[in-house]
Amino acid sequence: MFIETVSTPNPNTLKFIPGCDVLPGSTREYKNPVEAEESPLAAKIFLIDGVSGVFFSDDFITVTKTAYEWPQLKPIILGEIMDHFLSDKPLIVGISQDKQEEFFDPKDSETVDKIKELIQTRVRPAVAHDGGDITFQGFKSGTVYLNLQGACAGCPSSTMTLKNGIENLLKHYIPEVMEVEAI
Repeated sequence: MFIETVSTPNPNTLKFIPGCDVLPGSTREYKNPVEAEESPLAAKIFLIDGVSGVFFSDDFITVTKTAYEWPQLKPIILGEIMDHFLSDKPLIVGISQDKQEEFFDPKDSETVDKIKELIQTRVRPAVAHDGGDITFQGFKSGTVYLNLQGACAGCPSSTMTLKNGIENLLKHYIPEVMEVEAI
């Protein structure tokens, strides 16, 4: 099994592409070992000293570190990913309760639909390329609230991407949008 590793704009996050489906049609982020208990793979990765986050997407995994350097961590992480996918164990056991409820005024439904469409078609593919994900959380008083996950969370360039990229895109196509904030 060959697992490709790709650097991300966040120097503390590395993207692992195992060449097979990881979590088709969904994403899951774990920020600590307790959250990771529903996933045997995430739980194993969190046992590695220096790991602070694990993110699963359609066909990739990102791992965030707080300590050590990638040359020390990468071989151990690769081993855990390979062992997991060769074992045929499920990625997730149980049901996650981590999905946050969206919030917006029902009278803004049409605007929210436009926001979601732009995020889905223009923003998420670019963010996934960098090892992360971004999801709509809410819209209130002209402000769009987004959840940054994976490599995007804590990335030094995420504020610039959010303000100069995503905010400008949404403001250009949707006049009701005044600003964008990360949750």
